[in-house]
Amino acid sequence: MYDVLVVGSANADLTVRVERRPGAGETVLGTDLVESAGGKGANQAAAAARIGGRTALLARVGGDAFGEMLLAAQRAAGTDVAPVIVDDAARSGTAMIIVDPDGDNSIVVSPGANATLSPRDVAAAQDTIAAASVVSLQLEIPMESVRAAAAAAERAGTRVVLNPSPAPEAPLAPELLAVADPLVVNEHEARQLSGRADGSPAEWARALREQGARSVVVTLGGDGALVLDASGSEDIPGVRVKAVDTTGAGDAFTGALATRLARGDALPEAARFAVRVGAAAVTKPGAQPSYPTLAELAELAERAATEPEEPSQG
Repeated sequence: MYDVLVVGSANADLTVRVERRPGAGETVLGTDLVESAGGKGANQAAAAARIGGRTALLARVGGDAFGEMLLAAQRAAGTDVAPVIVDDAARSGTAMIIVDPDGDNSIVVSPGANATLSPRDVAAAQDTIAAASVVSLQLEIPMESVRAAAAAAERAGTRVVLNPSPAPEAPLAPELLAVADPLVVNEHEARQLSGRADGSPAEWARALREQGARSVVVTLGGDGALVLDASGSEDIPGVRVKAVDTTGAGDAFTGALATRLARGDALPEAARFAVRVGAAAVTKPGAQPSYPTLAELAELAERAATEPEEPSQG
């Protein structure tokens, strides 16, 4: 039995820090290249496992050094990697990340093996899906595989947390929205998917729920989050920290949210905890290496109580 099964991507993150991000046609010097484990699916699994969630990952990696690194990182976090498929004929996915002095990032992803995670792979994992309280989905794998995983979860009575990132150009399929409980979006994704360039987070959330999502969470970086479900909307305040690197902070939030929902928390309560995890993640460089344990969260809370700092950018 799992709290969370993540069906999604696993990437090797190749990160360079720069004094400023380059413009078109411009070259700038950066720091030494840092290789670390990432990918939205793997990030969410690692975040869930590090806070004690019983977590498994269904993903594809290549039979290369990056694939070995990705599997090792999941094992270190405590994730069950038995469902991960190693494809010796493929290259592992990679993400090229540029981080500026404020901790903000720009990312380009090369999908690699992630692009071959198929509906057939999902069907083969039906028993694993049925053994999970929550299935967490993102959009760094083929859309037909996301739809297959959502349908399998619905058949099994497994709750679906859908993080539609990167945001698709086309509207989300109605069958995906119908199972999203919640749909987790940042401000950019909320604007794009709601079809409202203007408006407030509450208005975007209402529009997305009217489109069919069972519940909605809009993440607001250092300002926290807004949640909307059948009982109404609630603003979740942010946690004040000094941001070092925002890479993977949204995934930390989503992994933590899924874990607490699996443990029976109401959506606002789960979101309050997830805001703390996302804030902790931006205080260290990298994605998975920055994700906190419960003990580290407690330490951060103690420091915040005595040394308030700048708002998180995560």
